[in-house]
Amino acid sequence: MTRTLGMAVIALTVLAMPATGGAQTAPPVARAGGDAVSFGADGGEYTSTGIALRGRAEVVQGSNRLRADSINGAIVSGDLTRVEASGNVYFVTPDQTIRGDRAVYTLASDEVVVTGDVILTQGQNVLTGGRLVYNTRTESARMEGGAGSNGGRIRGVFYPDNSGN
Repeated sequence: MTRTLGMAVIALTVLAMPATGGAQTAPPVARAGGDAVSFGADGGEYTSTGIALRGRAEVVQGSNRLRADSINGAIVSGDLTRVEASGNVYFVTPDQTIRGDRAVYTLASDEVVVTGDVILTQGQNVLTGGRLVYNTRTESARMEGGAGSNGGRIRGVFYPDNSGN
């Protein structure tokens, strides 16, 4: 398979992936009629069991983005079931930025689990911990402590909304 054909197959695979819902679609997934998905990496591979993007890997859909050193997708019976990103992971939405060492997105549960010195920012608000479970459908987040710079605790700084409410 030529490199051009291989990258075309990856592009078609990414475009055929099921959606997460709402605007929180940073992992490489798209619903028919949804925003186009684009990607970039220093290299990539496709097999019948998965896709792999390596070196400055990035997947963008609408205004949401997943960046990492590598991004892998598992394919079972032609369907994408799981996306894993590792190394300098950034999950960026219009409202939030989540940083960690590793992220695993399971399509069946609409959950993204980010681990390793996780930092969640929304405006000036910051929440840190060892593990974040984020639901892309409900946009809910649950932070847990863990080993690392926080000593096993979660920490946060939240600023009140002074918009006159």
